[in-house]
Amino acid sequence: MSHLQYFSYKGVGERNRETFKYSQAVRIGDRIECAGQGGWDRETGEISREINAQIDQAFANVEHNLKDAGGEGWSQVFRVNSYHVPINNEALEAMVRNFKKYMPGHQPIWTGVGVPRLGEDGMRVEIEVVAHLPN
Repeated sequence: MSHLQYFSYKGVGERNRETFKYSQAVRIGDRIECAGQGGWDRETGEISREINAQIDQAFANVEHNLKDAGGEGWSQVFRVNSYHVPINNEALEAMVRNFKKYMPGHQPIWTGVGVPRLGEDGMRVEIEVVAHLPN
């Protein structure tokens, strides 16, 4: 699929590409679709045990991922899917707090789902997004 551009940021993005054989983002015309971003430190891969810290870091990782793929960040996001272990009021409040911080000018569509486990031990959140890059 030569018409698609794939991206994997330095650190965890490159590690995951090598270890798990997937990219962090793909650019399709005027869209960027991001693989789920966890609350990991992008350099070390360490994950905080505290849910608010994980969600805050996952939002920062989404921002970094979008910019690495040539976007402007959360301001271009129109769709969010979030996966939570567990999905509870604390997690939802952290999501809304970050929506207000990163997207003060718009409200994307959002689906939040509770799941029994995520891709790595200790992960309590994973956030995937789709962004539109206007011409």
